Amino acid sequence: MRTGLLRSVGAATAVYGAVAAYRPNWLARPVGLVDPDGTTRPHTAMALRPLAWRDAASGLAMLLAPRGPALVTATAVRIASDLGDAVLFGTGVTGRVRRAGTVVTALGWAALTAAALAASRDVGAADGGAMAAERGRTAAGRGGVDGVHGD
Repeated sequence: MRTGLLRSVGAATAVYGAVAAYRPNWLARPVGLVDPDGTTRPHTAMALRPLAWRDAASGLAMLLAPRGPALVTATAVRIASDLGDAVLFGTGVTGRVRRAGTVVTALGWAALTAAALAASRDVGAADGGAMAAERGRTAAGRGGVDGVHGD
């Protein structure tokens, strides 16, 4: 399983989430949750911070999870979160253009993450076969050197 692209998506998500938690305007402005002067009300910021921390946590999980099922699960959580955001923003954001932009952005991140997962698994399957063959050759070689043949 090649993980470079998945780790990069995770790192970008973690950084964005941490910054958005610190500066909720980063999330409030694109979805239209700011006052006419561009400021975010304290209650709005408080409501948006859990989304930002969720992004930071899921991105960090993608960055740090060991290869295999843990990384796949962390990635699935990230994709589900983006799909949930698409539904949330698609039903809650006012203004056709703004709503479309937020939905496309959320779906774009879900698609990018899903593509990174698919690519890592495709490459991983090919590498896994080669790695298994190498392990078999190494084990066979050890049997001959150690004198253990299963007799």
